Amino acid sequence: MIMKVGSMKIANINRGYNYFAVIQQRKDIRWWIVWFCGMMLLWLWDFNFLAPLSFQLLSTAIVYTFVGASCAVIFSLTFGWLLGMGMYFLEQGKYKNGKLPVLFFLNLIRSIPQIVLLLIGYILLTSLIRNQILQTQFEQLIWMAFVIGIFCSLEIYDLVRERISHFTKSDYFHAMLCCGMKESRIINIEILWKSSLSHVLHKIVSLFGTIILLQCSIDFIISVGLSQDVSLSNFPVTLGSLLAKLDSKQDILAVGTYLFDPWQNYQLLFMHLQGVSVAFIIVFTLICFFQIADGMVKQFDL
Repeated sequence: MIMKVGSMKIANINRGYNYFAVIQQRKDIRWWIVWFCGMMLLWLWDFNFLAPLSFQLLSTAIVYTFVGASCAVIFSLTFGWLLGMGMYFLEQGKYKNGKLPVLFFLNLIRSIPQIVLLLIGYILLTSLIRNQILQTQFEQLIWMAFVIGIFCSLEIYDLVRERISHFTKSDYFHAMLCCGMKESRIINIEILWKSSLSHVLHKIVSLFGTIILLQCSIDFIISVGLSQDVSLSNFPVTLGSLLAKLDSKQDILAVGTYLFDPWQNYQLLFMHLQGVSVAFIIVFTLICFFQIADGMVKQFDL
């Protein structure tokens, strides 16, 4: 009995050591932990020192921002996957000339800056709000995620096209065709799911950081010069729109003031939390997701 208990303790110690070794070797997992712990520490600090109304507004902005970005990633993955598959079968079918208009349209979208396309999406959103078509903030959030997903899906499309092109040139693809497997199953399951999952996950992580930056940038820009019939309060509050509020702007300006007075720097952690917290979340998230994506490149040899 004693030997059994001792062996269990040794197994638990080895298991803990293995977890620590994996974290030490995997840069992507290490930065996931850094991001999660950093966000939790910030949340606890704001919970204790930020005004209740400001804390509630910040919490709502965080939820809306990450939910919107997650929905945009799902839309991008869906549109890019379908577009890549459609282009492949269009090239293999009878109507090969049909790919020219599609390529022209895709290249036209590439030539326009994404921020301009998103501004057009917000113009349409403003019109839909004025006509009372989109009334709830959740509907507006899904609309903007849909727009962002359309314009960011080209990155998924390029990845799908690259992976299909890579495998269709190999004997692996033709051998499965000779075995009687359907071409659609070979591409979707064998190539994109089983053989390219690490590439897809890496692209999703990279795309999430890009969408966070785009969403915050466009929300900050549209905080000025809105239609007279649509105020900023009609839009879902996100980190970008919260950063554009007067209180947050004053908090950010206070950083420059206290920068030349080191003895007063501690006041930033108590008196100017809203703007500093929003700016920290945006920058911290972008840095962490860049490091996670970089770690995935090294881990999976992409």
